[in-house]
Amino acid sequence: MTAPTTPSSSPSVLLRHPLGWIASGFGSGFSPRAPGTVGTAAALLPWLWLRALPLPYYALAIVIAFAIGVWASNWVVRRSGMQDPQVVVWDEFVGVWIALVAAPSGWIWMLAGFALFRLFDIWKPWPVSWADEKIGGGLGVMLDDVFAGIYALIVMQVVAYFLH
Repeated sequence: MTAPTTPSSSPSVLLRHPLGWIASGFGSGFSPRAPGTVGTAAALLPWLWLRALPLPYYALAIVIAFAIGVWASNWVVRRSGMQDPQVVVWDEFVGVWIALVAAPSGWIWMLAGFALFRLFDIWKPWPVSWADEKIGGGLGVMLDDVFAGIYALIVMQVVAYFLH
């Protein structure tokens, strides 16, 4: 029989487990200020590799990252006792990768995708707010950022269409 655990989201507890590393965006979610923004910025590093993949592999990477994120987020939600712990930023990784899936080349587009994703993640228009409020566990943690990423992707593509 397993001994009950005390809820905790401290770095010393979460970073002892691979799911804690993933959920916290390799530790970026432990930023004392704006962990979501820091996590989104940290997600740009692996995106530099992802953007070189053909679209089917990029999409597959997002699907796999989402599934792993649900698993890791569930683990942290159970471990911390909080519904959407701020330390979980893997959802920001997946969300900004969605926002940038078809971004034109150039650092300005990367920054635009970053900013638009953060805007929709913070603003939470429907269905972002619905996923954030109504769906629990790791799926809820991940899904609101997927919707925010889709909104950012749509806006980016509309702007790119008219500017290119």
